[in-house]
Amino acid sequence: MTESVEVAQQDQSVRDLFIDKARAAAARVVEVSDFDQAIDYALDLCANRGACRLKVSGCEEHLSDTAEALCETKIGKIIAAPGFEKESYQRIEQRFKEAGFGCIEKGMRNQLAGVDIGFTRADFGIAETGTLVLNCPSEELRLATMVCEYHVCILESSKIFNDAQALEKQLNQFMGNGPDYTAFITGPSRTADIERVLTIGVHGPLELHILLMED
Repeated sequence: MTESVEVAQQDQSVRDLFIDKARAAAARVVEVSDFDQAIDYALDLCANRGACRLKVSGCEEHLSDTAEALCETKIGKIIAAPGFEKESYQRIEQRFKEAGFGCIEKGMRNQLAGVDIGFTRADFGIAETGTLVLNCPSEELRLATMVCEYHVCILESSKIFNDAQALEKQLNQFMGNGPDYTAFITGPSRTADIERVLTIGVHGPLELHILLMED
């Protein structure tokens, strides 16, 4: 019994460290009870943020029918949710379509105007740095985390490890299934290349929302 309590306390300590470090890196960490609540969160975020779809220059002017049709394709909101099991994706797609939003799991290269919400599930979390680890053998998953305005990522609490060394076995398994691509994501996209001024969202999402979910 004592050993079980100690393990639970250790797990809680690692979880708390992850939350602190992720928030220090400007990620937004929210606890959710289940998958449906995670979908609710993504829906609410999509509903309350302006559409990121770019408009063609001159849309405010009178255009030809062809040009007007092109403008219409640039209006609206869309969520990209690749990498989920079939049943989970169908639940996501149904909920978003009922709310009037587009939902896709592939064809990211055709979304050059941007994606409003990238909705993903992390494989692991690293508490030491507040980092998400996503194994991305699929290009669709990689692009979904980079071309979106807001990245919403589900992380199960039991998959948080203290540091990268503790993930050695799992990472070796990823690399053994090559060709492979594993993403380490800490906070939203940022750069200080321009006049050494920190700018958020230049190379990727403006915001990273981490949904901590109990198993």
